[in-house]
Amino acid sequence: MIRVDLDVMMARRKMSLTELSQKVGITMANLSILKNGRAKAVRMSTLEAICRALRCQPGDILVFEESENPEEWVR
Repeated sequence: MIRVDLDVMMARRKMSLTELSQKVGITMANLSILKNGRAKAVRMSTLEAICRALRCQPGDILVFEESENPEEWVR
């Protein structure tokens, strides 16, 4: 499972959801879906824009956690 730590990086950079939304050019609703871990996919261009705005690497906001539930391994 991929965990999204966008809120952690936003806090480190002292950046609000509104400010990040404006810098990245996506709606606050879509950014909120990503931040809360409900997104099913992320475009590479969106990830690039987020990393540029937050001055970070993709690994700073996306973390792989192995699930203990075998049913999730084949998704």
